[in-house]
Amino acid sequence: MKHIRIALAGNPNSGKSTIFNGLTGANQHVGNYPGVTVEIKTGEYFFDNSKISVIDLPGTYTLNTNSPEELIARNEIIEQPLDLIVNVLDSSNLERNLYLTLQLLELGVPMLIVLNMMDTAKNKGIQVSLELISKLLGSPVVCTVGSKATGIIELKQAIKKYSNSAACTTFDITKHDIGCDMADYVRKLTSLLKDARVDNGMIPLSWFAIKLLEKDEAVTERLIKSHGQELLDQISELIKEFERHIGEDSEIAVAEHRYGIITGIYRESVTTTLQKRQDISEKIDSIVTNRILGLPLFFLLMYCVFWLTFTIGEPFMGWIEDGINFIATNIDSLWQTESILKSLVLDGVIAGVGGVLIFLPNIMLLFLAIALLEGTGYMSRVAFIMDKLMHKVGMHGKSFIPMIIGFGCSVPAIMATRTLESKRDRMTTMLVAPLMSCGARIPIYALIIPVFFPERIQAIVMWIIYFIGIALAIVCAKILRSTVFKGDDVPFVMELPPYRIPTFTSIVIHLWQRAGLYLKKAGTIILAISIILWIASTYPQKEVMSKNYVSIISSIDNSNLSKENKEEKIIELNNAESAERMGYTITGRVGSLIEPIIKPLGFDWHIGTALIGALAAKEVFVSQLGIVYAVGDSESNSEALREVIGKNYTALQGFCIMLFCLISAPCIATIAVTRRESNSWKWALFQLFGLTALAYTITLIVYQGGLLLGY
Repeated sequence: MKHIRIALAGNPNSGKSTIFNGLTGANQHVGNYPGVTVEIKTGEYFFDNSKISVIDLPGTYTLNTNSPEELIARNEIIEQPLDLIVNVLDSSNLERNLYLTLQLLELGVPMLIVLNMMDTAKNKGIQVSLELISKLLGSPVVCTVGSKATGIIELKQAIKKYSNSAACTTFDITKHDIGCDMADYVRKLTSLLKDARVDNGMIPLSWFAIKLLEKDEAVTERLIKSHGQELLDQISELIKEFERHIGEDSEIAVAEHRYGIITGIYRESVTTTLQKRQDISEKIDSIVTNRILGLPLFFLLMYCVFWLTFTIGEPFMGWIEDGINFIATNIDSLWQTESILKSLVLDGVIAGVGGVLIFLPNIMLLFLAIALLEGTGYMSRVAFIMDKLMHKVGMHGKSFIPMIIGFGCSVPAIMATRTLESKRDRMTTMLVAPLMSCGARIPIYALIIPVFFPERIQAIVMWIIYFIGIALAIVCAKILRSTVFKGDDVPFVMELPPYRIPTFTSIVIHLWQRAGLYLKKAGTIILAISIILWIASTYPQKEVMSKNYVSIISSIDNSNLSKENKEEKIIELNNAESAERMGYTITGRVGSLIEPIIKPLGFDWHIGTALIGALAAKEVFVSQLGIVYAVGDSESNSEALREVIGKNYTALQGFCIMLFCLISAPCIATIAVTRRESNSWKWALFQLFGLTALAYTITLIVYQGGLLLGY
């Protein structure tokens, strides 16, 4: 069977991911490049007795070295053997997309051009001559509408046909001279590199020559390492001679040269109707990006998302809960002998992991909402809306995009700061991103909110929690930009892609991947932590109790008290016995140790130990609380835990628990990614202790203030 290896390349918002989904379906793997946290997707499919491996390169506008995405995309093509590059272009915005196309063609790798979103181009009155653009670029062309899976079969046929094909020719920029004698200097540099016997692998030496004119740092460093300073001095003299000849910087000249070629290709191969149809995106933007309506609409939309998360998720949570209870009840009835192993299975594994799995519907609904908002193009508008406010804190709207991603998970949010050009903006956004309430906190909110707040205001309470996170992130960003990261803010330049209807396939794949990651965490990290916490909550066991609880309960059972009073007193005694046993364990001792510190916040040792467990993963807070309150037996469910919480805490304490979990130190994974992205433990520890101190201070003010007001 023939094995073909291809790479998908294209601008952001060109529909590249949709094409990738159309080609590979569910046969995908998401990972990060070694050494940098830039997400990539790989996949495969089988077609016509061939196995095709697909690499979805990071979306970039160029192949320069201005960002990790650009460098990685370029290195993947240069250093790894590829049979074909599939360049995906937005047909409705060809001029912008063609800059990357020219750079890809200069690499000399066989390339297939995919004109995607042809329906959008048609609606805008844009007509592309496929034959002419193929001839001008020297590469075959396929048309697709990725969102409707139109042209995918034709694309697969073309990939098979043109991989390693002579029909795909190298684009020679020197044949398109526009009057600045660039071609002569590219030839001179190429000749110099050839004489120096520069190892260029499969890449034309002319590409290295162009990159030298662009003053590409990666290529320059490579030549210094392999051939020393002498060759570089000769190259520098040629470049200076060229710059004196044209009277401007060589890097600018190369860019202008490419744009000149692009303009010619566009004028030759693209025509537009005299009257373009009015762009529907502009109509929608007149409302959603309105300076008065934009922010209220955003907050209203987020409220709707939270309302739907609670309303739609509730019955699904009930079904999962019933399933977990069914499993626990049957195990309890079949396993009649009481033992440590039985307690581990019921109180540790099922109570711990099951307590987290119950909230899977809420997680999936939130990710569904985020996927829809991202897929339609609305998230880019949110950044635009927030630009004015972000400028007031010394940043710009683009910084809000990683913060929005933080609604899903803080780890990819911190990774997304790589798209910010300014190091000050990048560091500031990285440090405040965990204040955006991630999906891992939803189980905590979903556990506590129904206990203390009536159904009609539950969505409002959750909205308030999320709003507090956003407000705190902005305030902290202002403080950081005014002190630690002083400096001028950079101009806000960001593309607003046209609105689109997300494909069903892309939504399903997104949910499948996120749900899979959540379940994987539940089956690994949370399972391991639940077992560890169960051990800590079980040992050492207290042999001699302060009271003979069995005798006291027996005397109450035989007394003349009413049935209700008997049950109430017996429950009180059982709770007292459980608390005494728990207080003797490792968990109880650690909790007692930190209780004086957290008591001013309204927390006891039960909450304290749950917060310690939440350092590993926020979801663990729920399972740990169930373990320390010993509601992990066959009768255990979220209602039992909610009942215990309702009896032991007030609404003020419940709100403070959510507030502390929102602001306090994020999970260990977030700290690790911060260290990796900042390349310093200093900033990771600053985030860890800084957010914890901030959480303590604000929760202390809220709780003590609430007590003064009589709550």
